[in-house]
Amino acid sequence: MQIEQMNWFQAEEHLKHDDRVIMPLGSTEQHAYLSLCTDFILSSRLAQEAGDRVGVPVYPGLPFGMTSYFREFPGTVSLRPDTYGALITDILDSLYHSGFRRVFLINGHGGNSPVQTYIGNWLNQHEDARVVIHNWWASPAVMSRVRAISTNASHASWMENFPWTRIDGVQMPNEEKPGINPAKLGQLPASAVRAYIGDGNYGGEYQRSDAEMADIWAAGIEETCQLLDSVWMK
Repeated sequence: MQIEQMNWFQAEEHLKHDDRVIMPLGSTEQHAYLSLCTDFILSSRLAQEAGDRVGVPVYPGLPFGMTSYFREFPGTVSLRPDTYGALITDILDSLYHSGFRRVFLINGHGGNSPVQTYIGNWLNQHEDARVVIHNWWASPAVMSRVRAISTNASHASWMENFPWTRIDGVQMPNEEKPGINPAKLGQLPASAVRAYIGDGNYGGEYQRSDAEMADIWAAGIEETCQLLDSVWMK
């Protein structure tokens, strides 16, 4: 169900019986010892697996987001809020023009959340459309499994360490990092963020077993599939 594997004839035919569509949102930013594209990798993979299961087309994801606080970490790419909001608005316009009316955005990056304001403005101009932002990592099913393992888990820690976000040849530290103070972090400019958080892990162990991570991933897939069928408001 990936759009890259469909032509326009197939898309037109699909829209005759289903107006749902999935698009993953991610970012390219520091994730300690994990891939810089962790958020993009996770949201894209989740979208593809869920889309294939429920039969909903999946568009290529956005690999860049709003992450100005990490700009002192090499490799990070950040978009300005107005740039990101305009990009999402243009994408929604195109999807709507094609015939999609229910847009399911699987978001892998918390810093993208402010885009909800732009989506709200867009919906005011397209009252027959629906847009859902699903922050999959913070969803009830996923977080219940994360918290059952440890309450010390956050950005770039074990909870984002899946086989597909690791870098070949990189050894993870065998320790548990104390959690940072989110209130303090929110007051710091980018120049001070790197000094405060060090390697980029916000707190927690760096890796758990693949069995535990597979259980978390399965919960995320199942919950996403259920939402794709049930979340839409009339």
